[in-house]
Amino acid sequence: MANVSPTRGDITSHPDASEMRARYDRVLGGRDVALVDGPVFLLGLYCAASPWIVHYTTSQPALVAHNLIVGIAIGLLALGFTRAPERMYGLSWAMCAMGVWMIIAPWVVGRNPDAGVIWNNIVIGALALALGLVCAGTAAKSAPKP
Repeated sequence: MANVSPTRGDITSHPDASEMRARYDRVLGGRDVALVDGPVFLLGLYCAASPWIVHYTTSQPALVAHNLIVGIAIGLLALGFTRAPERMYGLSWAMCAMGVWMIIAPWVVGRNPDAGVIWNNIVIGALALALGLVCAGTAAKSAPKP
């Protein structure tokens, strides 16, 4: 009778063990910022929904569309950071740029924004800038050395 018990052999004798370890370390090396992916996604969701949360859909129609589009873009960046971190963390600087844009957008896109709209966008922009800097710093730290 054959031995069908689920025993695991030692993988150290596998001919590609060192390559597999190097690939595993490389993939996980950039994941120091895995805890940032969730907050980035939530920030994107909040940014997209903020016109309805802060109630400025009728007073600032241009900012409604703007925040919806930028929020979706931030959410898609977060999904990209999670799905393909090695390729996407280079776009962390784009998130920093979106954060700066969100800070100045009430005056550029909106018309006579009130304090609630201004503070909403400043907080979203500051958080996007900070999270983008964290992602960019981690990407720079985990970049392959030549």
